[in-house]
Amino acid sequence: MNRQEILISRGTDLAVQHSHARNAGTELRLDRFEDIAVNRSATERRAATLTTRRTVKKDYQAAWLVKAITCIDLTTLAGDDTAGRVRRLCAKAKRPIRDDIVEALGLADENITTGAVCVYPTMVQHAVKALQGTAIPVASVATGFPAGLTPLPQRLSEIRYAVDEGAAEIDIVVTREHVLTQNWQALYDEISQMREACGDAHLKAILATGDLNTLRNVYRASMVAMQAGADFIKTSTGKEEVNATLPVSLIMLRALRDYGEHTGHRVGFKPAGGMKTAKDAMNWLILMKEELGLPWMQPDLFRLGASSMLGDIERQLEHYVTGRYAASSRHALA
Repeated sequence: MNRQEILISRGTDLAVQHSHARNAGTELRLDRFEDIAVNRSATERRAATLTTRRTVKKDYQAAWLVKAITCIDLTTLAGDDTAGRVRRLCAKAKRPIRDDIVEALGLADENITTGAVCVYPTMVQHAVKALQGTAIPVASVATGFPAGLTPLPQRLSEIRYAVDEGAAEIDIVVTREHVLTQNWQALYDEISQMREACGDAHLKAILATGDLNTLRNVYRASMVAMQAGADFIKTSTGKEEVNATLPVSLIMLRALRDYGEHTGHRVGFKPAGGMKTAKDAMNWLILMKEELGLPWMQPDLFRLGASSMLGDIERQLEHYVTGRYAASSRHALA
């Protein structure tokens, strides 16, 4: 296979690189989002036709699936997490595809890893130690994940704790009440303080879009988060009844595009929750390609919060190189 096809214009170093300036944020500008109108039926129609108009097959499909792996935030957020489970997850992050499949793809000399490893704050030190010597960043959820309803001083302390433990990225949860009551100043102030608490760590703002009721609210919350300095906007915690969907993602990407036109800053995007298959990965990559283009198909601007899809992607890649489907148990996550 042509190696350039696999890398999809990324270059040979598959470690996460941030080739653009961080989002500095702006003052709160209500005029840029408060009166926005969203046509739900047109949004749903656009999202539904995106994945039917573009077909990616054979070599190119394999290339896109490898691309998806490099954008995955490999995650464990369970109440029974242990240091051992985190170490196993990190081992999978460093070698997400079986060696024989990598060799068959012609990528044995490439450093293919997942985009990051994401854990709870108390597990950060174990992940940092396990990933020492690699370029894989450790991300930590914080701010009372997943509800985000603990007192603000406590949420800020949790961010600082995770950063002190070595987290390079912080996935914060916004207060949904501020969105539902349209208290944009409170939302802006909250995220601004969280951004400051992150220091040099990148901030990913989880909007919990399944709780926001309308696509208009999704757009507004996206804009406020970016104006407050978020480096990424993220759909969901994965714990809501409705998590990442293509229509919601489309609206968030339009907000990203509008913010970039206003400020010149590139902000990343992370769909999370509900995505389990290689086909799901392809659908979101197609969305990124059609709406924002190749720069947003790189792990410094695009992440997939869906660890369970890695096993299916690896299984599809094995089918590509052997012509046979393996049992799912041959591709355990960790």
